Amino acid sequence: MPNPGPSAPDLPAPAFYARRSGPLADWWTLLHPPYTLWHISYAALGAALAPRVDWAILGATVLAFALAVGVAAHALDEWNGRPLRTGISARALWIAAIVSLAGACALGVTAVNHAGAILIPFILAGVVLVLGYNLELFHGALHTDLGFALAWGAFPVAVGYVAQAPPLHSPSIVGTVLAVISATALSAAQRRLSTPARLLRRRATGVDGAIRFADGTSIPVDRSTLLAPLDGALRLLSYAVPALAAAALIARVSRW
Repeated sequence: MPNPGPSAPDLPAPAFYARRSGPLADWWTLLHPPYTLWHISYAALGAALAPRVDWAILGATVLAFALAVGVAAHALDEWNGRPLRTGISARALWIAAIVSLAGACALGVTAVNHAGAILIPFILAGVVLVLGYNLELFHGALHTDLGFALAWGAFPVAVGYVAQAPPLHSPSIVGTVLAVISATALSAAQRRLSTPARLLRRRATGVDGAIRFADGTSIPVDRSTLLAPLDGALRLLSYAVPALAAAALIARVSRW
């Protein structure tokens, strides 16, 4: 497994939402609540773009992504290098990952009756993405900025839409393609922000420097100075995407 880097006492919390007060706090941190909600919101957005929304299928889709991304993917990621420095045992992480991924697949299979066989390749792709990305299989081919953007941005939107069994030639597919592109770009932006934030929180043992201005004054630069805009932008985006998905779903309800 990868070297986790400097020891925990030298580092701040591994994420802006991380907690450090015991087993429950470890599981809270592992689930990445802001990011999990962010990415399952893409699935809800995809469903909202379908010509007709089956709310039970939407619920199953959201729950499947909560299990696959929120639990399984994050558990495997923590096992693979301990980036969050939790005290959760390797055995517990694997049990959580296997049970959650199996549950997500089972939910997908139940939705096949509604969506048709077209959903099966998406179920299989989801398993490959969870295992391939978080365990860095295939020589890390999926564990890239583009891999993250497609797996956690584009893919949920597409699955959310397809699970609703839209007509093959539905005009809504154009809007969905645009949503897939937007989710990819938003996830790429997330990656651009979270990568330096993780570096500062999980690997850097110190930051020294100053910003010097033309008038001769200066202000010191430390870890918190660099983290503030990164964490602030990530926090705002983690509110904005779920709010956008909720707005799209509310708009659908208002048409009834």
